[in-house]
Amino acid sequence: METSLDAAARLAHGSAAQRHTPSSKLADMDAFTSLLGGPRARDAFALRASLSPPWSLRVLAESPLTLLAVVRGHAWVMPDAGAPVRLGVGDVAVTRGPDHYSVADDPGTPTTVVIHPGQHCRSPEGESLSEQMTLGIRTWGNDPEGETLMLVVAYEATGDISARLRQALPPLLSLTQEQWRSPLIALLCDEMGEDRPGQAAVLDRLPDLLLTAVLRSWFDGAGPAASGALPPQADPVVGRALQLLHEAPAQPWTLASLAQRLGVSRAALARRFQAVVGQPPMTFLTEWRLALAADLLGAPKATVGSVATAVGYSTPYALSSAFKRVRGISPSEHRARIIA
Repeated sequence: METSLDAAARLAHGSAAQRHTPSSKLADMDAFTSLLGGPRARDAFALRASLSPPWSLRVLAESPLTLLAVVRGHAWVMPDAGAPVRLGVGDVAVTRGPDHYSVADDPGTPTTVVIHPGQHCRSPEGESLSEQMTLGIRTWGNDPEGETLMLVVAYEATGDISARLRQALPPLLSLTQEQWRSPLIALLCDEMGEDRPGQAAVLDRLPDLLLTAVLRSWFDGAGPAASGALPPQADPVVGRALQLLHEAPAQPWTLASLAQRLGVSRAALARRFQAVVGQPPMTFLTEWRLALAADLLGAPKATVGSVATAVGYSTPYALSSAFKRVRGISPSEHRARIIA
């Protein structure tokens, strides 16, 4: 049965894409659907940060992805390499690990807290501040009525599919409230402060929905062009090729069959794909199938055989052979690691 959160996700995905994306770009955006499916909030560290000046957080946590959203006040995000970005109410930023950065009330404020790997917070001198700065249910900071209230969602462990997503992102991206208007920040903020039955399930879903909405808006807007990271679908042939491979990884693709579907020669497809993606189409397909397999192996009832069929390998042995050759371990060993 579809829950209210499932319905919200379905409606947000459909209506937002149709509202903000010209029809000519809808097919291109579909190529990123599989990328946006990667994050899993069950592996995330989420809290509300309530802070009054002066404050400056030095973030050394190296989380693969971190989402920052301002509910009240403002914050400056300052990457070690790059220009500072000011976030106001409703603005969001996503940082990509392992890069270090600072978040502060003002770029000139000296560091007051250092966030280490594992989200351990200490003073610049090394003293633990975890107990001192705990303010309540999923709330942390130096003032329970702080001038700035900010949501922090740090993805500490992400699946192999989202590793490909991270490669498509700059170290820091940001959106203003006007660029991506959404009620999700307020909803997540309220839910973070609750401690009711089933709250963990809610907080396993809302951060994913928020992050997906932010990344969709960024991919659909000027973000990639502004960062110099033009997405592959900017090339119509490569974009369509990626869409086909993403949507039907189990199909027995060859360079010839893919080129025929696209109406180009094999040489033209190979040349353009290599130039834009950085690897040949069939190499990309192999890595994509194995990334999907690595993610699917974490499902409770998955078997090597069922996963092999789903991602385009004729037998479990064929999947096992490719998986071990590329990743160095067998699918069974990988499954044992991720469900331990």
